[in-house]
Amino acid sequence: MNKPTSPAALRVIESDICIVGNGAIAKTAALGLAQAGLSVTLLGPPTPPAKPAAADQGWDARVYALNHTAYHLLSSYKVWDALDHSRVAPVDAMLVHGDGPHAGGLAFDAYGAHTNTLTWILEDRNLNQALDAALRFAQNVKTVAGRAIGLLRDADSATVQLDDGGSIKAALVVGADGAQSWVRGQCDIGLDYRSYNQRAVVSNFACELPHHGAAHQWFTGAEGIVALLPLPGNKVSLVWSAPEQLADTLRAESAQQIADRLAVFAQEKLGALTPLQPELVRDFPLRLIRPHAMVAQRVALIGDAAHVVHPLAGHGMNLGFGDVAQLIKTLSEREPQRAIGDDRVLARYARARKEDVLLMQVTTDGLARLFETDIEPLRVVRNLGLNLLDKLPVLKRRLISHAMGK
Repeated sequence: MNKPTSPAALRVIESDICIVGNGAIAKTAALGLAQAGLSVTLLGPPTPPAKPAAADQGWDARVYALNHTAYHLLSSYKVWDALDHSRVAPVDAMLVHGDGPHAGGLAFDAYGAHTNTLTWILEDRNLNQALDAALRFAQNVKTVAGRAIGLLRDADSATVQLDDGGSIKAALVVGADGAQSWVRGQCDIGLDYRSYNQRAVVSNFACELPHHGAAHQWFTGAEGIVALLPLPGNKVSLVWSAPEQLADTLRAESAQQIADRLAVFAQEKLGALTPLQPELVRDFPLRLIRPHAMVAQRVALIGDAAHVVHPLAGHGMNLGFGDVAQLIKTLSEREPQRAIGDDRVLARYARARKEDVLLMQVTTDGLARLFETDIEPLRVVRNLGLNLLDKLPVLKRRLISHAMGK
């Protein structure tokens, strides 16, 4: 069984790859790279012992909409089967609603996309518990609890120095340590940063009417973007991308007051909303982060360390799974004479991810800018655009196929 190791007891740990990070993307990368025959050290901060799960365990405020790329990746490592499927909701339709008196609309469904499911909604806790279970029995993966304080690189290897005096030496360091990536900072990789002056307010509700596996998203203009994602049973998860001032107001209100506000959008589709856990309302800032590179000498970035996008399309996590899949593919297909940290190999990974990442950045940023403007002529144009797109089945299928990762 693979248990976290004290770096002090080992002093110097050697492996093919050192992954810095302890989120779902880092853990998936560790499983995948190990299955590809590489030895992996997964470095994350010390975490307190997990509390036993309560029988009436509530729903996470943070949920993900995972596409087919994520599904196939997690399935190949037996993680998908280890999920608690009673807490996973397949999405059969996506309904996008415009704003104003002549609101446009756009609908996607699984039948029109020639698939059984568009995406799956699952909680952060459910995903990480399944990944942790897989890691405990993974071959070639060593998990280390510690903090990195230095990164030394040369033509042959990279060494991550730890705060207790120990170190991890590897041929490649993978930065999977989030939007404020320490690894990225050690490589002096510049970035473009812009705040959307919004915060995502999240919570969960029971709905009076069945959601029939449909995800709803309302572009409201001045009040931001409201998304209600289906959970198992008559339950939905809210992600409200709200302007800062409104976000402050929402965070000062009770979950029931937020539910009352949502009635103007959801009443017709979902009926009355009732908070599942009145105390569980969270928020996090929304920003665009575009690092100038995804690789450096002996370093590759994945997940939020490599890109952060607006959550309106729900695909920030899926971009990270795409990074993992491509990194594993690139390293596995390298020429025998090339090391896994070879500059040419890493450049191939960056090139292979460039188009997909750029497309998602441009799309989400463009939509966020387009729908935050509350000017009537622009409102009319964007609603007409939604209606027109809804009547172009070929283009719709292309969009949904890309979003699904197929």
